[in-house]
Amino acid sequence: MKPAVTYELLHVDKNSGARRGIVHTPHGDIQTPVFMPVGTLGTVKSMTPEELKNEVGAQIILSNTYHLYLRPGHELVKEAGGLHNFMRWDRPILTDCGGFQVFSLSDLRTITEEGVEFKSHLDGSKHFFSPEKVMEIEEALGADIIMSFDECVKYPETYEYTKQSMERTTRWAIRCKEAHKNTDKQALFGIIQGGFYEDLRVQSAKDLIDLDFPGYAIGGISVGEPKEEFLKMLYYTAPLMPKNKPRYLMGVGSPDYLIEASLAGIDMCDCVLPTRIARNGTAMTWNGKVVVRNATYERDFGPLDSECDCYTCKNYTRAYIRHLVKANEILGVRLLSIHNLRFLTKLMEKVRIEIENDNLINFKNEFYKKYGYEK
Repeated sequence: MKPAVTYELLHVDKNSGARRGIVHTPHGDIQTPVFMPVGTLGTVKSMTPEELKNEVGAQIILSNTYHLYLRPGHELVKEAGGLHNFMRWDRPILTDCGGFQVFSLSDLRTITEEGVEFKSHLDGSKHFFSPEKVMEIEEALGADIIMSFDECVKYPETYEYTKQSMERTTRWAIRCKEAHKNTDKQALFGIIQGGFYEDLRVQSAKDLIDLDFPGYAIGGISVGEPKEEFLKMLYYTAPLMPKNKPRYLMGVGSPDYLIEASLAGIDMCDCVLPTRIARNGTAMTWNGKVVVRNATYERDFGPLDSECDCYTCKNYTRAYIRHLVKANEILGVRLLSIHNLRFLTKLMEKVRIEIENDNLINFKNEFYKKYGYEK
């Protein structure tokens, strides 16, 4: 049987590990490397599906297993015809496994070999996630790509605990694969763990590759560690992943991290960052961040970014958007969200072109200088 999701390699940048490809899914093709907007509760905050497609150019979005399980419930989503039909999104969807959410609720959970008992952040009620339960939820949600259940350890963490956790994550991955039945319509990805210990990353990658998942993710980095630690582990782990399958780096969305991920040979990244900072009145532009709520923009009648082609920049001024943000008008958040999401989508469009031209390293250096990053 043909797998639900496959990867087609188109070009490798001869000066780096960056790769240009296509991920083929039941709901369409994804040009990679790609940034994936996060729609935690079945919606990218304040955005309609039409805006995501027509104004942002989003190819795929993420939704959150933990949150959708708690509200409105995976059975209801299944009854509605699955997440695609429920939210009216006809392009690919990826659902995470809830492992990171369980990790972030560390004071409210208990981990055993069988799974994780946790308390709902909504009402304090007790729930239990096992690998089998997570597969039940993700199959009901019906995303094209689903993630195996893992534990994301904190930073820093001891070698002993990280090893124990990594080995348990592998055992959970085996159980996920055994429980996952909808293989013709959904691809189950394995998640490489091992914290910030190279030998554990090697072991995790080897064990999961032996299980022959249709795609692989790097989990457990971008969890609060210094950037140099992030880069070290990213560039160490990415080459361990199969060349003929999609490579996904979880929880990354700042421009520098997206470019670094691409240089390391990653195909897919996601993060809530663009909509989160939009709610704080911040825009990403080709010349660095603009905190539009600041007084300096009160009489600035230019666009957020003169180099941007988004709906917001073509129609509205910094002064008007600042007014909306200061007045707590939802339109301000919406306009900033459109812009930030389009900015990252456009950034990845440029990254794909630069890979095809074997020029991503030069592009990175030029971008860093203009954006204000240190090299």
